Amino acid sequence: MNNEKLNEIRKELELDLEKVDSEAYLNELKVKYLGKKGLITELNSEIKNIPNEQKKDFGMAVNEFRNLFTTSYEQHLAIFKEEALNKKLETETIDITLPSKKIKRGSLHPMTLMTEEFEDLFVSMGYTVYEGPELESDENCFQKLNIPKGHPARDAQDTFYLKDEFENFLLRTQTSTAQVHAMEENTAKGPLRIVCPGKVYRRDEDATHSHQFMQIEGLVIDENVSMADLKGTLEMFCKKILGDKVEIRFRPSYFPFTEPSVEVDVSCFKCQGKGCNLCKQTGWIEVLGAGMVHPHVLEMCGYDPKKYQGFAFGTGIDRFAMFKYGIPDIRTIYGNDIRFIEQFDRKDDTYEVK
Repeated sequence: MNNEKLNEIRKELELDLEKVDSEAYLNELKVKYLGKKGLITELNSEIKNIPNEQKKDFGMAVNEFRNLFTTSYEQHLAIFKEEALNKKLETETIDITLPSKKIKRGSLHPMTLMTEEFEDLFVSMGYTVYEGPELESDENCFQKLNIPKGHPARDAQDTFYLKDEFENFLLRTQTSTAQVHAMEENTAKGPLRIVCPGKVYRRDEDATHSHQFMQIEGLVIDENVSMADLKGTLEMFCKKILGDKVEIRFRPSYFPFTEPSVEVDVSCFKCQGKGCNLCKQTGWIEVLGAGMVHPHVLEMCGYDPKKYQGFAFGTGIDRFAMFKYGIPDIRTIYGNDIRFIEQFDRKDDTYEVK
């Protein structure tokens, strides 16, 4: 191949490179010169036919063509890529100063949040979570809790009985029934430490009560258990849930299934005991009922009251949720209003229901 032919290819290459105006045309030139049948590729295949004394010069000319095309190709391609990116940025501009859109996600119900908080606390103290059935026999719901038929304590709880062959069954009025099951199922009749969360049913209905609400009760049975153990447990519980500054006090009370029995008050966490509308100007708020398990209850559930003692306590989960989240009406909790539930779509523990 003579020098005249090489010069023609070089001029053609230079003219083609000057005409490049798009990435598509640039790729066409790549095929034209470097493809299987491209001009530069054909020049490489001609080297074997060139006389030995001319091969060096011919090879240098071919490499020059290849380098010329490759350099120009890369430069033009970089320009086209940058132009495409700039155009994309212009058409897809995002104003980063605008507020982001909130990602919708599910939120736990306040009763679920409160129950899990209670369970986590008591599990860390060595308790086991025990859930009993909501449909109970009259025997488990009352009689084995030292509330025989005709007892006046039934008047505030009798409700939702079934008819016909199930007439001795009702929806449980307290989660103490789960304690009966746990004591009976503990065939070894050894130490027991449980908390029993769940729904209970009564005929109350006003701004602070509901025919259905959530309770959690605790039961500890062991040798040498005293009121001091009960007070220490409840003091830790109240401080963890309501704050370290909270103080507790016991007031004598009566429950058929405990003896002695107490009502447990906490110092008002809103006014720090000074008196406000929440504590009705007393500085104290009633939150729990508790006491030492009655010997008759231990005996009816198979325990030897001369060997074992125990304490029990119970409170409404709803009540603590109303304190913590500022819920003014218990009926709001069970109203199934999505606007209420959405307020609990938060990662922190600070809530104020609107």
